[in-house]
Amino acid sequence: MIRRALMALLVCCALPVFARAAPLQPLSAAEVPALVKPPAHGERIIALWALDCAYCEPNLAALVKLQRAHPRDVQLVLVATDGPAMRDAVAARLEHMHMTDYPARLYVEPNPERINFLIDPDWGGETPRTLVIRADGTRIAVSGELTPAQLRRIEP
Repeated sequence: MIRRALMALLVCCALPVFARAAPLQPLSAAEVPALVKPPAHGERIIALWALDCAYCEPNLAALVKLQRAHPRDVQLVLVATDGPAMRDAVAARLEHMHMTDYPARLYVEPNPERINFLIDPDWGGETPRTLVIRADGTRIAVSGELTPAQLRRIEP
């Protein structure tokens, strides 16, 4: 009886802790150069999103599907533009969307426009924004809902 109670406690309480991915990481202006540096192989897709964005969840789901189809060639990084006050809500949304297995960053500076510019000088801050950085240094940027044609264009 005690053994069953202990197993139930382990399943209910301990396993979710072990199943969690790395926590949501802060993204400051000083860390942007490393984020946008071309990867050694394949491509890095930076998915910029916000809690109040209508197309963000479908875009993130499409990018996850693309990454899973090309796990060796696509590194997906999720970047929430909401700011540090929304940390818990962003983490909860990522968990709700089952996207805690992917590296996730959150803006932590009071001036998001500065980080936006450092990530992509041609970006006005609208979300969703998908930035693809290839190993050869080329970039593709898409604002708004990803269409099937755009997904084919960013596929490795």
